[in-house]
Amino acid sequence: MVVVFVLVGLAVLAAFGALHWYAWRRLVRDTTRGPGLARRTGTVVIVTGPVLMFAALIAERSGAPFWLQRVLGWPGFLWMAFSLYLLLALVAAEFVRPLVRRLVEREAPAEVAVPEPQRVPAGTAATELEPESAPSPSPSPSPSPSPERPESAGPPRAAAPSRRLFVSRVVGGAAAAAAVGTVGYGTYGVLRGPRVKRVTVPLAKLPRSAHGFRIAVVSDIHLSPVLGRGFAQRVVDTVNSTQPDLIAVVGDLVDGSVKDLGPAAAPLSQLKARHGSYFVTGNHEYFSGAGQWVEEVRRLGLNPLENARTELPAFDLAGVNDVAGESEGQGPDFGRALGDRDTTRAVVLLAHQPVQIHEAVRHDVDLQLSGHTHGGQLWPGSLVAAAANPTVAGLERYGDTQLYVSRGAGAWGPPTRVGAPSDITVVELASKQA
Repeated sequence: MVVVFVLVGLAVLAAFGALHWYAWRRLVRDTTRGPGLARRTGTVVIVTGPVLMFAALIAERSGAPFWLQRVLGWPGFLWMAFSLYLLLALVAAEFVRPLVRRLVEREAPAEVAVPEPQRVPAGTAATELEPESAPSPSPSPSPSPSPERPESAGPPRAAAPSRRLFVSRVVGGAAAAAAVGTVGYGTYGVLRGPRVKRVTVPLAKLPRSAHGFRIAVVSDIHLSPVLGRGFAQRVVDTVNSTQPDLIAVVGDLVDGSVKDLGPAAAPLSQLKARHGSYFVTGNHEYFSGAGQWVEEVRRLGLNPLENARTELPAFDLAGVNDVAGESEGQGPDFGRALGDRDTTRAVVLLAHQPVQIHEAVRHDVDLQLSGHTHGGQLWPGSLVAAAANPTVAGLERYGDTQLYVSRGAGAWGPPTRVGAPSDITVVELASKQA
């Protein structure tokens, strides 16, 4: 097993190295004349970026000092997103390159090709470089012009870039600009905070008295060395602005220990809802010390549902642990959470991963609220997420059970989203008796 893991790791590193060599070739080698400051600078950037990325990943997983995680996090994780879109842009540019070359050749005829710089023999006097029409300072005859250079030529000029070099610079520059713009806009979208979505979900068993009951669904906040206390405050303020009846935090709250991220999570104590705030674990809690975080969110005023159920006036609210807890003997237990309940009452289940919907269907759950997928976070990640999850985002029905999946409020790794904007969803329950 270890050998397979090592071989897979080496294959990934080899592929990653090959992709960065390709990026270096197109952006550095093909756009510079030869060894020089520009080529050295570009090479340093292409080499340093992936090194910082892997260092940030290792620092986060190994529990390195928090200050080091913060130093490495921003450049390392942003490079993860930038390299993805840079490579996509460069691949797309391969199809554009022939068109640009053809256009340049049409606009610039062959005779406009860049001339070689004129050479002047060593020791030639400055007066020899002056045009013949310049007044002579002395009556002596002007020296004969150099046979290697016409007398009428001006001072030596630096060679302009060749057409091939010009095309490489235009195409490479456009690809880099596209990647920077995409990552910049996607990062701005995360840092400004999630937007509010509203979804109405009819439940057959919901009594008329609960018609219009609003649940604020918050998932995948991912507090980390990159997204800290300020981000948590924006999420809390957005949730509270919706004035929900109940708040459901459905996992992946943090990427780090209570020691490091406890201060960042402190704003969660300000969450306000008439029927309280509830929490279930996500897979990242089990990377970060799930037991400690369950106690911390309880201290902050949230109610953890660890394979448990609570009866609200109009329906039951249940929650199960994430499947990642199975490695610690704390996996989901649907029987414990949903057994012996009154099946005539509607039940809403909080479960981090959409794949838990199949167990929810078997236990006659009316509505499951989940997160985990981030909606793919970075396109084309949505294609990967769709292959691993029954629903990537939004509301879908599985038999008599409905599943709503939030894209999440934050982001893992790069604080960037492309094609999958962050959200906090207000799920409004509707009674069919109303």
